[in-house]
Amino acid sequence: ESQGQRSPSSLLYSWSRLFQKAAFVFVLLLFIFLALLIVRCFRILLDPYRSMPSSNWTDHTEKDTFDYRIV
Repeated sequence: ESQGQRSPSSLLYSWSRLFQKAAFVFVLLLFIFLALLIVRCFRILLDPYRSMPSSNWTDHTEKDTFDYRIV
């Protein structure tokens, strides 16, 4: 082999190694994203009212009770 040219088999091997590394990084990023989603879901399940603004549920109940008093 000359210094500037590579054989097709070594070129194919280097491309396959590159794709293996890229796939490994992609799967690793997917697992990190999945772990973050699982942690967020458990935090919402353990304390659901913390993630909800208080104006959504306190004002709504006050309006409902006031409407019922009129009727």
